[in-house]
Amino acid sequence: MTAIELKSKVKIGVVPTHLKFVGGLVPDEDGKLPRNEEGKLVVAANMEHLVANTQANISCVQVPYFPGLNANDVSEMVDSFKHNGLEVHFIMMVGGADPMEISDEDAVVAMLVGALNAAKEHGVEHVSSTSVEAWMQPDAQPKVGAEFEAAISQNVKVHTRAAQEADVENSCIKAWHIEFLRGGEFQTFTSIEKIWKFVSAANEEMGRPFFKVMVDAAHCGDSELSIPENEAMVAEIAEAGALGIFHASAKTTRGCLSTDDGWIGALLTACANTGHLEFAFVELFHHEDPALEALRALDPRHGVDTTDGRTYDEAVLDGVTDVARRLNNLVTRGVL
Repeated sequence: MTAIELKSKVKIGVVPTHLKFVGGLVPDEDGKLPRNEEGKLVVAANMEHLVANTQANISCVQVPYFPGLNANDVSEMVDSFKHNGLEVHFIMMVGGADPMEISDEDAVVAMLVGALNAAKEHGVEHVSSTSVEAWMQPDAQPKVGAEFEAAISQNVKVHTRAAQEADVENSCIKAWHIEFLRGGEFQTFTSIEKIWKFVSAANEEMGRPFFKVMVDAAHCGDSELSIPENEAMVAEIAEAGALGIFHASAKTTRGCLSTDDGWIGALLTACANTGHLEFAFVELFHHEDPALEALRALDPRHGVDTTDGRTYDEAVLDGVTDVARRLNNLVTRGVL
């Protein structure tokens, strides 16, 4: 197969969640990351393989950063990524605390500051997080009205405090991308419209558009808003200078991009139309990842095997090819 020459300036990356969180991305009790039989970090070895076998250039990688990660493992991982020509992005993970609860503020801030400091240490310019709500709280009720406004206010306090304590203003960090999740995973911040209310308020407090809205096609597709409603929000957010990373990920199945029912194409084009699209990451999840059992219980369609006879690496590389072709043809059609 002939290598694909990229026509746009949009950087294409991979979120290596196809490796499974368990056995691929989650550290052990000592903070050590999983290694393969050769002793190499699983995630580093996999990205090296993907870079060597892709038809279209993969220029960035977005990896989870968990509290308590072993510093030497992080350095080894980041050095390996950079050796393979990859720009490194961190997804800052927060667990065991609710960012919307005042009583959990110190705990959440501490986790975020630790991740921000690690990003600074390794020259990471773009960080991301879903740190506006606790994940998979089935007994929680959606916050509406005054409770919703209070949740926004508390999140603004948490995130701007973390940014201040980590001194991001005098650092390499250019932007903090905020991701909302589908209903069930989250109860309150479940659409691009809702997360924009937080991001816009946080940016007002910061005095500049430091926080960005991540446009994840899967979560948009599983939200309560239609494609046209999401497209309108993308345009509004971009006009305010707060359009963030795009995730090419299929709604519900989170598998092969062919299962997305049109959401990736529509929203990638919407982001491209704004002239503010910088990054497009391919993100697939393994349908048997033990860490996502609760999500499969929530919606069994998440556990469907969409590989169609391929390995997950092959499915991811097909996704990279798909996104590259879409971006090239957006250039051809004068959109990019």
